[in-house]
Amino acid sequence: MISRRFLTALTLASALTAPTFANAQSTQPQPQPLPLPNTIPDPVDHPFPGALTVDVDATDTTHRALNVHETIPVPQDAARAGDMVLFFPMWIPGDHSPTGVLSQFGDLRVHSNGKDIGWKRDTVNVAAFHIPVDHNTTKLDLNFQLLTPITDSQGRVTVTPSIVNVQWNQVSLYPAGYFSRNITVNPSVHVPHGWKIGTALRASTYGDVTHFNPTTYNTLVDSPLYVGRYFRKFDLTGPDHVPVSLDVVADDAESLEATPAQVDAHRNLVKQATTLFDSHHYDHYDFLLALTDELGGIGLEHHQSSENSAETGYFTEWDQTFPGRDLLAHEFTHSWNGKYRRPADLWAPNFNYPQRDSLLWVYEGQTQYWGNVLAARSGLVTKDQGFEALAYMAATYDNQTGRLWRTLEDTTNDPVIAQRAPLSWRDWQRSEDYYVEGQLVWLDADSLIRKLSNDHKSLDDFAKAFFSTNNGSFIVSPYNFDDVVKTLNAVQPYDWAKFLHDRLDKVQPHAPLDGLTNGGYKLVYTDKPTSFIKTIEGARHSADLTFSLGMLVRANGTASRVHWNSPAFKAGINSGQVILAVNDLSFTPKRLKQAITDAQHSKQDVRLVVKSDDHITTVAIPYHDGLRYPHLERLNGTPDRLSAIYAPR
Repeated sequence: MISRRFLTALTLASALTAPTFANAQSTQPQPQPLPLPNTIPDPVDHPFPGALTVDVDATDTTHRALNVHETIPVPQDAARAGDMVLFFPMWIPGDHSPTGVLSQFGDLRVHSNGKDIGWKRDTVNVAAFHIPVDHNTTKLDLNFQLLTPITDSQGRVTVTPSIVNVQWNQVSLYPAGYFSRNITVNPSVHVPHGWKIGTALRASTYGDVTHFNPTTYNTLVDSPLYVGRYFRKFDLTGPDHVPVSLDVVADDAESLEATPAQVDAHRNLVKQATTLFDSHHYDHYDFLLALTDELGGIGLEHHQSSENSAETGYFTEWDQTFPGRDLLAHEFTHSWNGKYRRPADLWAPNFNYPQRDSLLWVYEGQTQYWGNVLAARSGLVTKDQGFEALAYMAATYDNQTGRLWRTLEDTTNDPVIAQRAPLSWRDWQRSEDYYVEGQLVWLDADSLIRKLSNDHKSLDDFAKAFFSTNNGSFIVSPYNFDDVVKTLNAVQPYDWAKFLHDRLDKVQPHAPLDGLTNGGYKLVYTDKPTSFIKTIEGARHSADLTFSLGMLVRANGTASRVHWNSPAFKAGINSGQVILAVNDLSFTPKRLKQAITDAQHSKQDVRLVVKSDDHITTVAIPYHDGLRYPHLERLNGTPDRLSAIYAPR
């Protein structure tokens, strides 16, 4: 035991020494930050002297490494300054965030006049490389590699034994100090013998070595390649005679077998989109489509092409792949909405200049709307399949708990905040909700325009007015919030600014579902899943209990996407836990669904044995409302505007 006398002495000693310690601190100066270096030139809108060459060797599919040789002229001002700065692109259009794969960049070696030149990475901007130059340095020769992921745990797989996806922003450096549209590039690529190339770039001849026509750097980055061992091109050219093709690569030859009716549906997409937008902003367009279980999934827009991926059974198992067939419609819409018309704060002069995402609810939200609608208008999906997808999305966002604290507009910051990394409680944190909830906002606007105009006007009229300007032009046409409101008012007078602010800037406990009501439908729940849900359950090998217990459960019992404040959540279930047993029987998805149904009648709890790491617990879920799946139900006596929206033109 410590004596009271000792404690008193210790307290007194502390009191006596404290001022001495404080006085010692006061004599030492506090640290101050060093100023950040300002050694990277800002982009200026003037031509870069000379042309870059970028030559990519994509033949090493064994090690999945792309080897690059690049030449870059040295401007006189850089030679006088003694320093030339080269950028690795980081802000990738369509990603809306700095997602450049700098970690995969390697083995950079710089030469000039036959001599090695040392390079140094910028201490602040790690995507910038400083190259010492002088008046004798007229050209830089660069060699480097892109060390692409071997497995999806390392990032998106872009090289497989049968497919190579070349994205030029990953295999090139470019000079700082210039708008990317003012940098000329001569690109070329080496591919495995006999493989074919799909791209919006054009060349005089294609082959194992293909030299593409000179282009600007911003167009090069916007024109990726799909290179495939198994390749097929389908002509989709529409009534305006502007060339459009579907360039398909696949893991195997069988996956390329499309029926004439399937090709016609894709051809109808081109017809329906150009009819809707009454214009085109490309002189040719290439849908790049990978049918694969090996290449990493993607849906990325470009001005004259798009990168898309789908299941290997996209054509051969047509009845089972409809839930994802709005992807091409979505990315094609981006040629008008996102590439031609673009939010003013999202346009940037080069690929290392920060972008701002405040209007993504137009860029992505309205594109999501038209993607769903155009897929149905073209016959890529049936009207009923489109309705089922809409019902599921409406229910999902109506039950999004995060909407109780976070506005829809704030989710436009998520590409920068999360960069699509997994979230622990996605529905509570909210993610990029401007996509699908944005779709619901635009459905609301479309049906309201129809209602106010006695069905004489629609969002189709907005699309024509907003996206058809400067027909045939590739030059980006920026817009702001007021431009959107002005065009809506020109179509149908209304307080559209308030309409949008109410849905974007205010915390709302429910999703904007007036579009369903004005469209002649309401959202209901039954104990029978739609074909949309059953197909997704089959593809994901899971049981979708989102609207009952509040979670998705994989066939092996793993709980995923557990919803905040749902019955499963309240019982203590987290994502990643494994359900071992249901009501004293070993787990199967069928038994879990049956237990939910039984509990509705018996009023007994659903009992689960759950494993989390080395911990096993028993939980009881007091849920008695049965299985619930969303559907759209017709409102009798009201105009069926939703069917009119989805009808082909």
